[in-house]
Amino acid sequence: MKTKLVVWGTNAQEEKVLIALELLTESSEVNIHLFQESTVTEAFYKLMMEEWRDDKAVEFPAGYQTEQKQLSITDRLLPEGISAERDDLIVRAQTEWHFIVLSDKLNQAYKSELEELRDRIEKLDAYDAGVWEELKGFWSKVQTQLRERNLFKEHADTLRDMTNSLFSEMKQLRSKMDEEFKQKSEEQRDFFMKRLTEIEEKINQDKRLQSIFDELKKLQRKFKNTKLTKEHRTKVWDRLDDAFKTVKEKRFGPGANKDRSPLERLQKRFDGLLNAIQKMERSIQRDEDDLKFQQRKIERTDGQLEAQIRQAKLVMIEERIRSKKEKLEDMFKTRGELEKKMEVLKRKEAEQQEKERIAKAKKEAEKQIARDIKEAAKATYEDQKEELEKAAAVMEKGEEAKSDNDAAKEEGFLSAAALTLGEAFTDVVDTVRAVAEVMEDKLGETIKEVRQKAQEVKEELTEEE
Repeated sequence: MKTKLVVWGTNAQEEKVLIALELLTESSEVNIHLFQESTVTEAFYKLMMEEWRDDKAVEFPAGYQTEQKQLSITDRLLPEGISAERDDLIVRAQTEWHFIVLSDKLNQAYKSELEELRDRIEKLDAYDAGVWEELKGFWSKVQTQLRERNLFKEHADTLRDMTNSLFSEMKQLRSKMDEEFKQKSEEQRDFFMKRLTEIEEKINQDKRLQSIFDELKKLQRKFKNTKLTKEHRTKVWDRLDDAFKTVKEKRFGPGANKDRSPLERLQKRFDGLLNAIQKMERSIQRDEDDLKFQQRKIERTDGQLEAQIRQAKLVMIEERIRSKKEKLEDMFKTRGELEKKMEVLKRKEAEQQEKERIAKAKKEAEKQIARDIKEAAKATYEDQKEELEKAAAVMEKGEEAKSDNDAAKEEGFLSAAALTLGEAFTDVVDTVRAVAEVMEDKLGETIKEVRQKAQEVKEELTEEE
């Protein structure tokens, strides 16, 4: 936006005059230069339009008049008796210049805040995370104002250069602190590695596992409360985790370290999400409390600039709340999705458990059926054993004195024996059928499958005999 304007107009005597207005930003005043038409040459008018409006120096002709007025958004800008041919240009300049003045004052306020931060940073002997966060917060405010176009680019560039300079100083302090932290982290890493080596030796020597497990838990608590670099923390944790797994495997067997079920993993994620939702809700509540505080401050503020700055803070806080609420809505949506997934997994897990229960019951029933079949077959065989032995004796005698008549008798005996055996196994099948009918609803076993089982038992008994 330009801070100078040149237009034609007339004075109280209806004489044509050239009106040149320039904004004095710092004092919020406007210089109004009036040139009689008789003193305005074509060359001078061209210089005013092409150079003076672009803040280049131009020598004014003799006889011009200058009047100074305080910039106001409501009062008329031109002096009494002076009117412009393009009054709309005057009104637009008046509103734009008012914005320029306010933006400049906001820029000055930010510069003053930066100077205070500079003084504090120069007095620091070591890195201060609180000051770093303040500096980040300050730059965030500047960016918000820049996005909303409440600051001009040249203002933002100056503030950026000043802020970057302070960030550089803070980074130097942080680098020094990081180096010291890394050195301390190495010492802590060596301590943990040494202790883990001692514990691993105890594990290999098969010493009391409960005592070793307690040592590991104590070491784990110390590890959680110890500050380490990411690299060192990962290395220590890997060995600590391996030690825990080894002890668990020795105590509870190879299956002690099996992976969690999908439902357990999902439950853990769900619990973490609930914790994050609670934190976000508390954060939003703090922002809303801060918003109310700023609103009360605006009501009791003394200066207009302070009120405008606080209003800018309100805008920033409201934006922060809006952004967090959007994230919270996404969290709620994710929570709903996880709840649905958990219900599905719980249902599937329940179904799987029911299937396993039925399969186990079926397996036990099959074993019981097999035992019943075998016992029934043996009992039937014992009942017919005496008759079979008699038949065998007759066969032996038939071998000693064989005749055609005897051959006919033998054939009759074999038929009788076959009939006897057939009846025995018919009894077995009847027994199997009765058991299968009782178990049919729960097990879905068919008579054909049971008969097959009976045949297997028959073959088994034959082999035993």
